[in-house]
Amino acid sequence: MSPTTVIVLGFAGLFALILLQVPIGVAMMVAGAAGFAAIVGIDPALSMFGGEIAASFSSADLALIPVFLLMGNFASAAGLSTDLYRLSDAFVGHRRGGLALATLGGCAGFGALCGSSLATVGTMHRVAYPEMLARGYPPHFAAGTIAVGGTLGILVPPSIILVVYSVLAETFVIDLYVAALIPALMAVLFYAAAVLLYGLMHRDAMPAAPRLGWGERWQAVRQATAVVTLALLVIGGIYLGVFTALEAASVGAVLAFVAYLWRRGWNRYEVFKLIGETASVTGMIYVMVIGASAFNYFVTVSGVADLFMEMVNATNLPPWGVIALILVAYIVLGAFFDEVATMLITLPFVLPLIISWGYDPLWWGIVNVTVIMIGLFCPPIGLNVMVMHGLVRNVPLRRIYGGVMPFLLADFLRLGLLVAFPVIATWLPTVMR
Repeated sequence: MSPTTVIVLGFAGLFALILLQVPIGVAMMVAGAAGFAAIVGIDPALSMFGGEIAASFSSADLALIPVFLLMGNFASAAGLSTDLYRLSDAFVGHRRGGLALATLGGCAGFGALCGSSLATVGTMHRVAYPEMLARGYPPHFAAGTIAVGGTLGILVPPSIILVVYSVLAETFVIDLYVAALIPALMAVLFYAAAVLLYGLMHRDAMPAAPRLGWGERWQAVRQATAVVTLALLVIGGIYLGVFTALEAASVGAVLAFVAYLWRRGWNRYEVFKLIGETASVTGMIYVMVIGASAFNYFVTVSGVADLFMEMVNATNLPPWGVIALILVAYIVLGAFFDEVATMLITLPFVLPLIISWGYDPLWWGIVNVTVIMIGLFCPPIGLNVMVMHGLVRNVPLRRIYGGVMPFLLADFLRLGLLVAFPVIATWLPTVMR
């Protein structure tokens, strides 16, 4: 069988398995191992497969994932998200659109702790949505704000998706966390600007609340002491070099567990349930990483990456033009496939092309995550929007999409700036090395 035939059959098999709703990690594993075996033989394929499994389970970077997930689960069960939201509301809730800003701030902080956009949407829906409706916010805009805010956790360090990218792209995860700081701040500021502009255009949509006195504000600060301490120790400890990333995750998990015990007491059933949920999600991510690694081997030996580079160079388009087309393709594919799956499938042949043009893989990782953020609430799918619609059935889906439109425009502008000025992502890691 010729290499071209193997390539076609390999990718056809992969997409067929995905369409049959086979988990993406398993689909990549099967297609990658079968394609690799067809080219180099069954024995090398089995050896490769076993080696990738061993490498994944011995990876210190991947070990971050279960520990951070455990920290997020205990933090959520302890009610730390509510403290974070009330703290934000106490200081900005009196401004026009202030409650939406507090919701975005709460989503960013809690998303960084739990590492899951869907968990953030589910939690902040319970905390923020009733309060926004009580203060006169339109239901579709309140739902849209929470759906968009849920995406912030995948960019704000410590992000699990950045850990996965660092393993597959063979970059240092701390460098990726540092590279994400300015883009994450940009995301929060751009979303805040979208809220303020929406408030100027619809003055009755976001009424200002009464200003809280300093006594009530300090009470909110005291209630949020646990979550603020947790965030400062984990994130600050990483950036100041006090802890390694794994040590910081371990400290965070222990502190989140202590906060859970302090507030909820010992509940064996719930504790084991949280541990079980952590193990389930961790297993899914490990399968995805192992599958992506196996598929990467197939892409490498098949020569499809070289073929892709030759096809791109034959178009005579400038690098920025090709990158723009790739990003448009990512957003379109995100309407039909999981955005993370799209990144994992395309990374083996897109990343070498990006590096060949002299771009930093750290920058491309941040761009990839930004595209994933957009895909989570971009029509016609938008997983976060779908989840939010399931939680607020009385709000039509098209209305929620209307609520996310100001944020979608802000994200397209932010993505354009990241592509036009890679230094936004690469400057801070360069300075801190």
